[in-house]
Amino acid sequence: MFKILLVEDNEMNCDMLSRRLTRRGFEVCTAGDGREGIRKAQTEMPDLILMDLSLPEIDGLKATETLKADGRTAGIPVMALTAHAMVTDREKAMQAGCDDFATKPIEFDSLLAKMSALLARKDC
Repeated sequence: MFKILLVEDNEMNCDMLSRRLTRRGFEVCTAGDGREGIRKAQTEMPDLILMDLSLPEIDGLKATETLKADGRTAGIPVMALTAHAMVTDREKAMQAGCDDFATKPIEFDSLLAKMSALLARKDC
């Protein structure tokens, strides 16, 4: 079973996505802001992080940069989740260290396919 850290400040989105992932067999832990996301990544050591980019405290870009600069968490794949679908948003996410990018509203089957690819790469 893979452990997923979902960093999402919108409670409704967080609840819906965490329930759907749990039904698919993932263990899901959540964080409501970037600071908590960093802390949970360091303590929970998830297999994958789903990181909303628009977060309180510390935004998702800065949180990802922090995690990728930390030797303990640098190898954890991070997928950016954002309502912003501009090409520049994807570029910013990738420059911050995100391994992939998904736009909201989330298309669940596409998200699962991207997650599977990242998790398979991590297992290599």
